[in-house]
Amino acid sequence: MKTKILILAAVVLFVVSCGTKKSAPATPATPAVTEAVKTTELTPELAASKSLYENNCAKCHKLFDPKKFSQEDWKPILVKMQKKAKLDDTQMASISNYITSQL
Repeated sequence: MKTKILILAAVVLFVVSCGTKKSAPATPATPAVTEAVKTTELTPELAASKSLYENNCAKCHKLFDPKKFSQEDWKPILVKMQKKAKLDDTQMASISNYITSQL
């Protein structure tokens, strides 16, 4: 009987310890931080292009910040990646428009 109680207590302790942790409530960002993080508003077309970029390019590698390369640097990268990602010309133009809008 004692072993059953000990086992039951151990199981209850285990279940309670595996519960989700409560996180601290998020504090609102200060105006200085908000200004530093501010991004440009995306039109619905650019938002769809961003999603296309993120969903297709992140399958194989980390996403690069569009500002990391110049527009001239992006052209051969996108041509090479279009074949590997199996994207059609319309999708590639959309991704290219998103990247150039972020430069």
